[in-house]
Amino acid sequence: MLSHNSNSADSYVRPVFSTSNKLRRLLWQICWLLLCRWTPAPLHKWRIFILKLFGAKLGASNFIYPNCKIWAPWLLETEDVVTIGPKVEVYNPGGIYIGHHSILSQNTFVCGATHDYNTKEFTYLMKRIEIEPYVWLCAYSILLPGVHCGEGSVLGAGAVAVKDLTPWTVYGGNPAKALKKRVKFLNNKS
Repeated sequence: MLSHNSNSADSYVRPVFSTSNKLRRLLWQICWLLLCRWTPAPLHKWRIFILKLFGAKLGASNFIYPNCKIWAPWLLETEDVVTIGPKVEVYNPGGIYIGHHSILSQNTFVCGATHDYNTKEFTYLMKRIEIEPYVWLCAYSILLPGVHCGEGSVLGAGAVAVKDLTPWTVYGGNPAKALKKRVKFLNNKS
């Protein structure tokens, strides 16, 4: 059996977040559970109202599903016509920005923090995530800390993005690799 010094300076036992932060998130989780989690899917406006009460900056006509999980709504910013689909988890301690007409499909995991595993302190690292307009994160995809999704990029089903996504490009795999270009339909005249 390995022995170790048990003291309060050990970063593995020291809390990352303050007590006030933990209490704020607990209040948020209780409110979401009681006021939103059970609501029918079409009641997006109600859930947006509750998210805004907790500091979310949301654009018009967003579609936020009742069984998604948003870690800190006060660190969530969206433009117009954004979808956060069923069972999506947004872990956003570093903040997240989602551009207009972007979709986070069911069971997507957006992770905005990690640890520096190369240090004894195992330092907690929060990184902001930027998702530009017309991005589609497909079902079961994973977006890792600090990744920037360029306009119109697509992260395929089950893919894991560890690096920035180039605009108007489709990615797949683990780690995600560019597969093909997406038609930049914004240039099309219809």
